[in-house]
Amino acid sequence: MTGDHQTLALVLFGVFVAVTLAITTWVSRHRHGSAEEFYVGGRLFSPMENGFAIAGDYMSAASFLGISGLIALFGYDGLLYSVGFLVAWLVVLFLVAELVRNCGRFTLADVVAARMRERPVRVAAGTSSVTVSVLYLVAQMVGAGSLVALLLGGTSGAAQTWTVVGVGALMVIYVSWGGMRATTWIQIVKAVLLMCGAMALTVLVLVRFHGDFDQLLRTAADRSGHGERFLAPGLKYGGDWTARLDFISLGLALVLGTAGLPHILSRFYTVPTARAARRSVVWSIGLIGSFYLMTIVLGFGAAAVVGSEAVRGSNAAGNTAVPLLALDLGGGADSTGGTVLFAIVAAVAFATILAVVAGITLASSASVAHDLYASLRRRSAKPRSEVAVARVAAAGIGVVAIGLGLLARDLNVAFLVGLAFAVAASANLPVLLYSLFWRNFTTRGAVWSVYGGLLPALVLVLFSPVVSGAPSSLFPGVDFQYFPLENPGLVSIPLGFVAGWLGTVTSREPADEAKHAETEVRSLTGAGAA
Repeated sequence: MTGDHQTLALVLFGVFVAVTLAITTWVSRHRHGSAEEFYVGGRLFSPMENGFAIAGDYMSAASFLGISGLIALFGYDGLLYSVGFLVAWLVVLFLVAELVRNCGRFTLADVVAARMRERPVRVAAGTSSVTVSVLYLVAQMVGAGSLVALLLGGTSGAAQTWTVVGVGALMVIYVSWGGMRATTWIQIVKAVLLMCGAMALTVLVLVRFHGDFDQLLRTAADRSGHGERFLAPGLKYGGDWTARLDFISLGLALVLGTAGLPHILSRFYTVPTARAARRSVVWSIGLIGSFYLMTIVLGFGAAAVVGSEAVRGSNAAGNTAVPLLALDLGGGADSTGGTVLFAIVAAVAFATILAVVAGITLASSASVAHDLYASLRRRSAKPRSEVAVARVAAAGIGVVAIGLGLLARDLNVAFLVGLAFAVAASANLPVLLYSLFWRNFTTRGAVWSVYGGLLPALVLVLFSPVVSGAPSSLFPGVDFQYFPLENPGLVSIPLGFVAGWLGTVTSREPADEAKHAETEVRSLTGAGAA
């Protein structure tokens, strides 16, 4: 990239960082220091505000950079991510949003522990939540590194490293100083910027092809190097049985994983009522649905305008397809329009990453403090000490995410998020649904359900092509691949449900019917909800 690109994009980066730090500083001056203020912003947000914040949390670097890149490289098969991410919200709307808001206070573990022995359930659910959050954070770190590498010419490994470190430091500052209130306003600002940027690029792509979507698809197929196969199923997930099972596994993970994501579930506690939580989801579905329709245009637009080979040459995983598309649509590398549009898109993508990592870090630090620390020191833990632990936990989680982000820098960000969704669907969703809907569910069933989904998912990923045995693996030079699928969801999600059932039917401890009745009334009516 030219010096103009670098200067303008870095200026816009700086402006967004300055604005978000100003929001965080302002909020930190008005905070009360309570756990409710830190974790859920005092439950003061309206459905529209929370809907924009949920959309901001969900429309991550995986959406803006990763999905468009996969569509640019693999055509039809890349659409699975857009469809899966959107359909998942129907599960959230009809099964989870209102019930979770009524049953919990701050975290997923609150819902499960309401009718179980608290300590083992909180430790299990907290461990799972932190694991999912760290996996999701890694994807955002990889997106940040890819973006800055493109900005600086694609050759600066040191720049990528320092970018990942810088993003990690900023997310710790956002969470430690501002808590949920600052994080929410950062998400709202980012959601507006991202929607505006995606709309502008979508309009420019359609104008380039005179509004003829058919011509856009034909041109994309011609420039993809795959011809008509680009527009048909099977380019990435076709062929042998392994690829087809991977397709099914990924679809299950995407559709079921959203309802188990800790940073999404925590959003339902930031509104005053369950009805407001449901209305928040309706707002977010409208925003997210519109956005994913635009990613389809952007992905095929990148293939048609930039060319699949050029996208792959810039970044093997396709993470830079949208910035390259913006550069071309603006008039090319040496034009003023190209410089401005590229810089704006790069800044919006960077803003997206910063905002999402703040939300995920807050959710994971809340799990550490409210579930792990407070359950192990229940008698002495006070709300203020719990918040202090959450701030320290944010720093620790940031360090872990930075290290893993540097290790996984060459993987596609949407693919990495698919792994996080698989773990969430395997460990968090079974225990959540059983707790809400199964009268006989017991403490042993809850603990077995979490670990019975979490451990297999992690072990299967460890022995999959993601880690070793393939040129694109984390460790391509070694081979301890024994599980053929890249996404473990097809195996680990059923195991989570089976483990929960098995733990319950073998438990000597009877289910507490009184607590179940209380939970059922609270979940359906909101009576006694926080």
